[in-house]
Amino acid sequence: MAVLTEHRLLVGDRAVTLLEGGAGWGECSLLDDYPCDPAMARQAAEEAASVGWPAALRDTVAVNALVTDASFDAADLDGFDTVKVKLRALADVDLVARVRDTVGPKVSLRVDANGAWDLETASAVIARLAALDVDLVEQPVASLDDLARLRRDVSVPLAADECVRTIADAQRLRSLDAADAVVLKVQPLGGVRAALAVADAAGVPAIPTSMMETSVGIAAGLALAAALPELPYACGLGTAALLTHDVTREPLIPERGVLRVRAVVPDRGFLERYSLSSQEVTT
Repeated sequence: MAVLTEHRLLVGDRAVTLLEGGAGWGECSLLDDYPCDPAMARQAAEEAASVGWPAALRDTVAVNALVTDASFDAADLDGFDTVKVKLRALADVDLVARVRDTVGPKVSLRVDANGAWDLETASAVIARLAALDVDLVEQPVASLDDLARLRRDVSVPLAADECVRTIADAQRLRSLDAADAVVLKVQPLGGVRAALAVADAAGVPAIPTSMMETSVGIAAGLALAAALPELPYACGLGTAALLTHDVTREPLIPERGVLRVRAVVPDRGFLERYSLSSQEVTT
């Protein structure tokens, strides 16, 4: 058993629990609009604080820039080899076209639909995205079955995200040949080691991605990226720059599209500022 210190925080408008232990720091911070079992998120935080992470196979990790709406600043995309665009509506294909015009033909484009489309809509939209030289579409439809059907109908590679939460899901993805890649977030999968097992079971390249955590949570995603045997895609871990609040004075901000693999230690002053409560817990 391990004794950890639990810091319950309100960071901006988001509830964040940080666990402090002998191996470092872990984060549990759910998003209202993203499916994540609280028990798995807690397990991931406990792993980081009490056990630590597997050995890193690389010192740096390439990350993508993120565009969420039409107000994006072109300067924020400089230095990135990959840009990901969140698609909230069909009209956002025009946003992808704007981003392509901004970054030019050499930058890879990726889009994420968060499972919002039916098969017919997804097929039609992806045909339009293909003309914009989009390299990957994340979770265009909700289920693995539909993802497998869609993959046989489109030319753009597809990635699974929300429909893969367990090793059984990953094994089914593999048996259906449903995707070209799998997006992995540490909190929903229950930790870095659990995520590595899911990646192995899926049999396709993995793309570690954040849940818009503080730099403590992003460090777990970075540890996953560093431990994967292969890492062909830029990872979705460059999100600390989008936060209005963080818990460290040395946030994990990418430089020229790259993050250096390192641990993150929260600032005690920030912990006091954001604190709701603090207590020791036994795990």
